[in-house]
Amino acid sequence: MENFRKVRTSEEEMPLPFPDLPPDVVEMKVKEGSKIRNLMNFAMAQMELKGRRQIVFSGCGRAVTKTITCVEIMKRKLGGLHQVTKVRYKTVLEVWESQEPPPDGPAQNLTVHKNVPSICILLSRDPLDPNQAGYQPPEHRREAGEDTAGSSPKGLKRPLPPPCEELLPKKLQVQVADSPRGSGSTAGQLDH
Repeated sequence: MENFRKVRTSEEEMPLPFPDLPPDVVEMKVKEGSKIRNLMNFAMAQMELKGRRQIVFSGCGRAVTKTITCVEIMKRKLGGLHQVTKVRYKTVLEVWESQEPPPDGPAQNLTVHKNVPSICILLSRDPLDPNQAGYQPPEHRREAGEDTAGSSPKGLKRPLPPPCEELLPKKLQVQVADSPRGSGSTAGQLDH
């Protein structure tokens, strides 16, 4: 491939994998070079100013992580959003052109079909079917000043049990034999 250069890339157009979407739903197509700030400004304006109830973020290949980042930012800013995530593969066509064309003919082209991972995430203010694959309910939002003592840490299914006394670290006495640097026996404490 060192004698070829990429001249064109095109993605296979696929319908959104969510049934019963309104025809005017906003789809945020996240690309590798997209700026998160620009994406979020537009998406937030759609949800807050224009009062949209649903929005879809989609990205493929190297844009998948950026797509997920945008969704997580929106969930934190708006709160109360239901989410459905669909992962699939998308075909990307790359056209490569020879940099050293044969002397007696046109440049040679090479077409490469790549299957790259793709993600589509639907965010909705309205409840979605919790039985469909990829569903995530809205996260519980704590109000300012709400006591967090006694609540389980984020991500844990149940609270951790209280620590047992015998499992707590103990200080150990260590006797050090005579050493050339020290004089006599030295007692030190080490934390384990």
